[in-house]
Amino acid sequence: MGRRVSWRHDLDRDVPRSGSGVAGKVGGACAAMIAVLALSGCGDTGPGRAARLGLVDPASDRAVHMGNMWIGAWVSALVIGVFVWGLIGYAAFKFRRKDGDPVIPRQSRYHLPLEVLYTIVPFLVIGVLFFYTVRTENKVLEKNPEPQHVVNVVGQKWSWTFNYMEQKNPDVGGAVTHEVGTIEKIPDLYLPVNESVRFHLNSADVIHSFWVPAFYFKMDVIPGHPNQFDLTPTKIGVYDGKCAELCGTYHANMIFKVHVVSVGDYNKHLRQLKAQGDIGEIKPPNSVAALTTAESKEGEKK
Repeated sequence: MGRRVSWRHDLDRDVPRSGSGVAGKVGGACAAMIAVLALSGCGDTGPGRAARLGLVDPASDRAVHMGNMWIGAWVSALVIGVFVWGLIGYAAFKFRRKDGDPVIPRQSRYHLPLEVLYTIVPFLVIGVLFFYTVRTENKVLEKNPEPQHVVNVVGQKWSWTFNYMEQKNPDVGGAVTHEVGTIEKIPDLYLPVNESVRFHLNSADVIHSFWVPAFYFKMDVIPGHPNQFDLTPTKIGVYDGKCAELCGTYHANMIFKVHVVSVGDYNKHLRQLKAQGDIGEIKPPNSVAALTTAESKEGEKK
């Protein structure tokens, strides 16, 4: 009789038993993550963007809290991710099938302490993140008992109206002035540097969202549900603002410019608004009538 050949054994023996493929994939994933974090610092949005993990240059007193929360969350996610990926890579390499192992390995394991550990740890991680989230939210939404300035913001399809409530400001004659944006004209919001501002948010039609990325803050603008928040601009400059809620046909036109200027230049701008007749507060639904153009009417019919 000839020698009996085990085809299964020969085929199994020809399959490579190396963990290099798994290790390579884990290493590649880590390299990709590092590359993403490094490339997030590329751009013209201010120095140190890489250290802020992609955030733009901050320009408000609330930005420090949001920035710390953002960085802390990403660092925590990265640390946990590396730990989990490491365990996966270790298990794949350590317990890979080797020559001489049974064709079908043991299919069940039981380790009570380990199961308790990986049940409790996720709850602890979630609890820590929840604590810091609530703490940051409370700081960001903290109200100034006596804000130095008040701006009533009205969102409407598809632009913004800014009302400067300066009745008690003798430098502008105690006048309430406004600036109305249209689809064709991007409105400008002027704010004084290092002075507290309270924003009252109202919508004339649908849900919008008031967002200034450099302030690290946004809040929904909801019809029939006024919202408000306080902050202090801390850096002179011109910043982008936009609607962060998909609100209709011309949502992309709901942009504005924020000019953080000196107190003197702020008062000067309000006097200019007063001189050109932009006096009084524009409220919903009047803000809609002030905004509506032939183009927006056509868009509403579509």
